[in-house]
Amino acid sequence: GVHAGVRVGGNESGIPTVNGAIVFDERYIGKPLVYCGTVGLMPRRLADGRESHEKNPTPGDAVYMVGGRVGYDGIHGATFSSLELTDESPSSAVQIGDPITQKKMMDMILEARDACLITCITDNGAGGLSSSIGEMAEYTNGCEIDLGKVPLKQEGLSSWEILVSESQERMTVAVAPKDVEAFEALAALHEVEATIVAEFTNTGYFHVKHGEETVAYLPIEFLHDGVPQLELESEWVPPVQPEFNPPTSLDNTILLEEMLARPNIASKETWVRQYDHEVIAQTAVKPFVGKERDGPGDAGLIAPIHGDPQGIVVSCGIAPRYSDIDAGAMVAAAIDEAVRNAVCVGVDIDKMAGLDNFCWPDPVESEKTPDGRYKLAQLVRANRALDDVCRAYGLPCISGKDSMKNDATLEGRKISVPPTLLFSLIGDQPDVRTATSSDFKKSGDAIYIVGETRQELGASEFSFMLRDQTSGESGIGGRVPSIEPERNLGAYRALTAAMRNGLVASAHDCSDGGLASALAESCFGVDAGASVDIGALRGHDDELDAWGALFGESLGRILVSVKPEDMTSFESAMQETACTHIGIVGESDDLVIKDAGNPILEFSISELRSAWKNTLNGSGSE
Repeated sequence: GVHAGVRVGGNESGIPTVNGAIVFDERYIGKPLVYCGTVGLMPRRLADGRESHEKNPTPGDAVYMVGGRVGYDGIHGATFSSLELTDESPSSAVQIGDPITQKKMMDMILEARDACLITCITDNGAGGLSSSIGEMAEYTNGCEIDLGKVPLKQEGLSSWEILVSESQERMTVAVAPKDVEAFEALAALHEVEATIVAEFTNTGYFHVKHGEETVAYLPIEFLHDGVPQLELESEWVPPVQPEFNPPTSLDNTILLEEMLARPNIASKETWVRQYDHEVIAQTAVKPFVGKERDGPGDAGLIAPIHGDPQGIVVSCGIAPRYSDIDAGAMVAAAIDEAVRNAVCVGVDIDKMAGLDNFCWPDPVESEKTPDGRYKLAQLVRANRALDDVCRAYGLPCISGKDSMKNDATLEGRKISVPPTLLFSLIGDQPDVRTATSSDFKKSGDAIYIVGETRQELGASEFSFMLRDQTSGESGIGGRVPSIEPERNLGAYRALTAAMRNGLVASAHDCSDGGLASALAESCFGVDAGASVDIGALRGHDDELDAWGALFGESLGRILVSVKPEDMTSFESAMQETACTHIGIVGESDDLVIKDAGNPILEFSISELRSAWKNTLNGSGSE
């Protein structure tokens, strides 16, 4: 269902789907989380000189509902998403999408913008018309809505249902009286339904009528500032997890195959290929890269203005596993992953912005949630980490969202999602022609790891795999990856400068599965193996063992390959940062891993690729 929604919603809207992630955890079975986001360009100023982002409605402006009609679908959608899901939760609260209507509406709205016909605009999301008109009415200090004029999908909706329905593909648009005729003519040209349903006033009231009958009359000030704020108490008690303790009887010859077959690491190509990532012909770095175009990319890169090489990077980071130990570490890891992914395609470090999207289990203590104080403490730690890391990276959060009731009671069992933050990033890339990708390029190229590798296996994908395989004999406890933003930022600056000077052949972030997984994925792109020695990595952490070196998920690390003739210049460019030469891209099919010169593991790239591709190789159909 989720996959079909992404496929249909994106493809039929004519918007390329260039980046994303699919994350598996059994705790999402109660309320699966779906994060969607869109970025775009708009003119800085309109033809009449107005700043395009400003909202300037005035009393007397007509308020249009544009696009789809109002129906029973989506009624109490915001309430539905803010309450615990149960077996009795109504399916009618879920909106029914219509991307064709959305596409027509979007094209019409853009023309109306360029013709300077719009004074204010917002979408109909949570709360429907009550929210969209109610929000904009704050600018004029009042509005009068007539629900009898609202176009309906079916008859019989009561007044409150019309007001709060979240039926999709609708925008609320304010138009000055002098522009009403032109706006309606444009809507007719595009075959888009546009209906005046309200008027802005300066009465100080949110006045809702249904025909001649008043059904709501509330002060604007009360709507926006009248609700008392909750005062809650949190209590942080660090959770105790069984320590990571890998048994000595593990079959090392298939260990990496098993890791690459884990759903969180395995190839999602069968599914993602059904998302159109090339519509409108702007995509420079796509979701899959390499010789056979099946290696995993790190970030999407588009060149939005035809003929101009300036690019826009879109990346994301998500690491919910770390919440089992520390939600603050989870947030730091998500932010750093988004930044690393952007760095891998050459983002300008000084021109990035982020979006924080929180999904949390109920953090309010109650009879149903006796651990509410702990969950609230997780939220506090998460927000502190968000503030600290974004400030350290000079990374403004320009948008965001939260959903705080992601719990379900199904067949008498309560299921709560792990505290989860998706951090999305948009950034400038000066020239898409200089972009790097994650795949090794040529046999003989030198392999480096940028950043420090530490003994940080707590809540790693490797620790979860061993816990599953050993029936809990090995736990997920231990050190979760810690972040050093200043050190990381220095490394990212040096690396992107080296990229602009043409010194970097490939770059791939180390995240889920650590260095071992990143090596295999970069090898998939060149269809060849590699020989690496992890012994040199111990210079950063005396406690580092082979497990930590191969499967630890320390932050701030990027796997890089460099042409032999560029090694001296590259090492000079990176001399002020942690950058370790660990190996060479091979000619054979073998991935050979040594420790201080002693071979410890050897894998066939073709066999690793098979394991990586075959886990989620279903049709991806409904």
